[in-house]
Amino acid sequence: MSEQTTRIDVRKTYKLYVGGAFPRSESARSYEVHGADGGFLANASLASRKDARDAVVAARKAFGGWSTRTAYNRGQVVYRIAEVLEGRRAQFEAELRQAQGVDAAQAAASVDAAVDRLVWYAGWADKLAQVVGNANPVAGPYFNVSVPEPTGVVAAIAPTDPLLGLVSVVAPLIVTGNACVVVASEEHPLPAITLGEVMATSDLPGGVVNVLTGRRAELGPPLASHLDVDGLDLAGVSDPALATELEVLAAENLKRVRRPAPAERPEDLLAEPPLERMTTFVETKTVWHPRGL
Repeated sequence: MSEQTTRIDVRKTYKLYVGGAFPRSESARSYEVHGADGGFLANASLASRKDARDAVVAARKAFGGWSTRTAYNRGQVVYRIAEVLEGRRAQFEAELRQAQGVDAAQAAASVDAAVDRLVWYAGWADKLAQVVGNANPVAGPYFNVSVPEPTGVVAAIAPTDPLLGLVSVVAPLIVTGNACVVVASEEHPLPAITLGEVMATSDLPGGVVNVLTGRRAELGPPLASHLDVDGLDLAGVSDPALATELEVLAAENLKRVRRPAPAERPEDLLAEPPLERMTTFVETKTVWHPRGL
């Protein structure tokens, strides 16, 4: 009779997602992530200021190619992210149950909402210009057309909600042609790196989205003050003092800043997003062209 052996679980290693790759933090630091029951789940990389700078470099490198793709193609890529996320829903549901202590129905509803949100933004990709652009009447023999163009590299602090919060911040940025560096939920970072794996296999060019795990208070200031960052989304900053500090740092090179919702009126992630989520980080470009020649 053969002796029965006990199989050892293969634990997942959670790294950063930068430039389409999954590096460890250059500082070699990590921090413990615990579930809703207080039990140990995994060690997540504790990103450093250097990691934040590397992510900005990767985003800037990717921005040129991504921003010049057609809006229709960007919508196809975002839709593809939704497809791959749908195919891995069981993994995300398990991670959400462990992280937040929700039941199976609540976890499934959260994944559904994240998939639906991606599809919603994918549908807006080639329609936003028709809504916020315009053919302007002018007194002269000219065509005058205003169209939205992406701001550039946007840094974002994601809300605490580990999946829908991240999708709600990232999707409007990339569907409009921006590249981004996002600091994942500090409390529940693991689904964010799994979403990075989804994006890495979804036709999204490396560097368009870069995901850092770690401390908001440590990563926020170097991103807010970085002169190659063009915009700052503070959706996940609940500390008013930190939000003010980041706004002051962002003013050095006149970044566009999306402020966090006030504590008395928190953002409802399940509600239909306002267009402002997309329009905050686009610029209006107006072109004059002679006619009748």
